[in-house]
Amino acid sequence: MFGRAQQMMMEQGLDLAGQMPVHMPAMPQMPTVPPVDPAAAMRAGAEFWADTMTLWQRFLDPAAAPKFEETPEQARDKRFKAPQWREQPVFDFIRQSYLTLSNHLLKGVDQIEGLAPKQKEQLRFATQGFIDAMSPSNFPATNPLVVERTIETKGENLLKGLAHMLKDMGKGQMTQTVEGAFAVGENIATTPGRVVKRTPLYELIQYSPTTDTVFETPLVIFPPWINRFYILDLTPEKSFIRWAVEQGLTVFVVSWKSADASMADVVWDDYVERGQIDAIDTIRELLGVESVHAIGYCVAGTTLAATLAVLAARGEAAKVKSATFFTAQVDFSEAGDLNVFVDDEQLALIQSLTSDGFLDGRYMAATFNLLRGRDLIWNYVTSNYLLGEDYTPFDLLHWNSDVTNLPAKWHASYLSDLYRDNLLIQPGALAIGGTPIDLTKVMTPAYVQAGREDHIAPPRSVWKLTRHLAGPIRFVLAGSGHIAGVVNPPSSGKYQYWINEAGAANLDDFVAGATETKGSWWPDWVKWIEQLDAARVSAEKARIPSVNEELGAAPGRYVRTR
Repeated sequence: MFGRAQQMMMEQGLDLAGQMPVHMPAMPQMPTVPPVDPAAAMRAGAEFWADTMTLWQRFLDPAAAPKFEETPEQARDKRFKAPQWREQPVFDFIRQSYLTLSNHLLKGVDQIEGLAPKQKEQLRFATQGFIDAMSPSNFPATNPLVVERTIETKGENLLKGLAHMLKDMGKGQMTQTVEGAFAVGENIATTPGRVVKRTPLYELIQYSPTTDTVFETPLVIFPPWINRFYILDLTPEKSFIRWAVEQGLTVFVVSWKSADASMADVVWDDYVERGQIDAIDTIRELLGVESVHAIGYCVAGTTLAATLAVLAARGEAAKVKSATFFTAQVDFSEAGDLNVFVDDEQLALIQSLTSDGFLDGRYMAATFNLLRGRDLIWNYVTSNYLLGEDYTPFDLLHWNSDVTNLPAKWHASYLSDLYRDNLLIQPGALAIGGTPIDLTKVMTPAYVQAGREDHIAPPRSVWKLTRHLAGPIRFVLAGSGHIAGVVNPPSSGKYQYWINEAGAANLDDFVAGATETKGSWWPDWVKWIEQLDAARVSAEKARIPSVNEELGAAPGRYVRTR
């Protein structure tokens, strides 16, 4: 077995290992820790050794020792759900030791005084990353399932896992789902439509109506350009786009071009002027309408807020009848885990990783994986590298792995101006094409959706959007997180959402007075759209996308460009 493993590594080329840091983000720099209070250190040490002695007592004489009390989070920990972790004394001892040490490490970080909040956040994130990496589930000799599988297969699982690992090293990206199971335009992103415009920055796709009449005001969706647009058009059962068409909306979506050397000078102004405003004006002209409903998801939602401010300042606010924000932020003071990657050292590192004016999308993919390393990194180390399991087909993970490159200038300014300096909420601090941005001048009716468990755009951060826009706002808190909280079709019957019809001054008050409704929030959204403008027209003429063979059919060309 070892001979075969050695041969596999030689054939793959060990030099590949040296390429990996090019696509892997660095963990946040550990801040300088101030001197520790000796008394506090002694107390912490005494508590740790007391717990350690209890562990040994529990291992040697379990009947006389106090029972190990798991926290609710530890009881739900999928890494240790197999009965072997509790039924076999050695592995139960390893599990308890790990959880005890983890608890003390995190408690130690929380007890450090003299650190700025940002520094403590970075230290805690780095400590949690270290703890997750050192889990006994990640090592062959300390994982009972791997030990059993290795004996059963005579080590074939480790050879198979090694093959998986070497392949991932070769492509510079961790595999999370079986390759070749999904293809855009074949079994994902299949909603019928046509590309009606192509620019150097985006393609505009119009979808074919499926109802006899449609809402007079069309809908344009701006997905984030850090991912492919088809997160909103996965399989037919999960497709928000298909569902919206079925509700009688004339749906357009922007498919952004993955950055290449030709986009070296693209900045945020371009995504507002040549992206969102240009798409809005194009739709108005194509359909002969005065305004559109607009949706902005994540970073495209942040940009939509800026677009609305620009239109308001130019006296053109009527071009957008309503704005819907999916997990979008404008105030980045509590922007979640991504904040730990935004300081001068990290920004300098990112700049060093760019080439030809764009940032390789694998860097961003690795960054987002680090934010949930236990689920998106170490889970696959255990299952696919150690247990040698085959990958399973999963459309969402296929999309997650379908990376896009980012314009370097836009990325650098976005992180510094918004995440680091939080300039968007300061009236006049930023400008687009010479037009100052002032969010307080935006009177457009808005539907603001947040995910209760969102770690990329935390609900407390998304809520702040309601404090900066001046028009009528409906805030909806959805179950789950950044993706599943959005992509939750009514047919799935999953999750729930909360609405507080009485309004609230802050998120805590909103939650305290909110009414919970089971299932998807999508029907509530389309009812809100109908209340704004219920007028309908025949689904003919301009509502049927024109056929242009050069532009082609949905999902277009840009979504396939790597």
